[in-house]
Amino acid sequence: MKCVFVQIRCNPGSTYEVADAIYQREVVSELYSTSGDFDLMAKLYIPEDEDIGKYINGVISGIANISRTLTTMTFQAF
Repeated sequence: MKCVFVQIRCNPGSTYEVADAIYQREVVSELYSTSGDFDLMAKLYIPEDEDIGKYINGVISGIANISRTLTTMTFQAF
């Protein structure tokens, strides 16, 4: 499994609605509300045989009120 973090910027006033929609899809291991440029941060474990971009697009597509995402990949360096 590959661990990635996806930061999500929501349209104003819609953060809880977006968070609920993400949880309903049952694809994130953790979901946090954050300060700064993004409203939410999701931790996902993506199966090794999946294309990361397609997988994340499939998870996020169709969820209303998401204006931008930023994906951070992790590496086993230590």
